[in-house]
Amino acid sequence: MAAAPVVVDTSAWIEWLTGSALGRKLGKHIPDKAQCVVPTIVQLELSKWLVRELGEEQADQVIAYTQKCVVVPLDTTVALLAADLHRAHKLATADAIVYATARHQGVDLLTCDAHFKGLPGVALFTKAA
Repeated sequence: MAAAPVVVDTSAWIEWLTGSALGRKLGKHIPDKAQCVVPTIVQLELSKWLVRELGEEQADQVIAYTQKCVVVPLDTTVALLAADLHRAHKLATADAIVYATARHQGVDLLTCDAHFKGLPGVALFTKAA
């Protein structure tokens, strides 16, 4: 049985890519490429983090992988939804875009970011204190 489509937030990608204990737990929930929805803002955030932490070659490999997923660009519909979600839930701009992408696509958001706690359609995996 194939996993349901899901938006994977930058925080979840980073945990998974670093192989942390949380990342290993998350790995069971990250779907195959055909079911993995990647907002373009996540590609931006991932690229910034990867180049800084692991170098350009690793960044290129991961971004190439994300390009085989379901990439969703930021368009006017998602931007306006993100603005509404930003106001309603006090989300930072990037977080609002990621959440708006999930809502617009009708899929859940997989994240480790506590800013999303309690929001509908969010699978939150929190880091141990």
